[in-house]
Amino acid sequence: MYAIIETGGKQYRVSEGDILKIEKINENKSVTFGNVLMVSDGDNISYGSPFLDSVEVTADVIGTGKAGKILVFKQKTRKGHRKLRGHRQQYTTVKITNIKTG
Repeated sequence: MYAIIETGGKQYRVSEGDILKIEKINENKSVTFGNVLMVSDGDNISYGSPFLDSVEVTADVIGTGKAGKILVFKQKTRKGHRKLRGHRQQYTTVKITNIKTG
């Protein structure tokens, strides 16, 4: 069984036991994702428009962290203008525990 959920403006295909990194959320122990776009159990596939009402995906929060640094460099030709900025995206690691269909 797998589901497609939406969180942080991105969509993820998840199954029970999957570990994934999502946009940082302010939860300590567990989180419930209510924005489920699709559920499949092998034979039956259910689609939402846009979300399924009776389906929830629960996950345990493992931890938080920061991704690697990305450098953003801007330069204007023949003007002497140069700008260098760095960015590290924060993320939360979760483990999918249950896909509950209603």
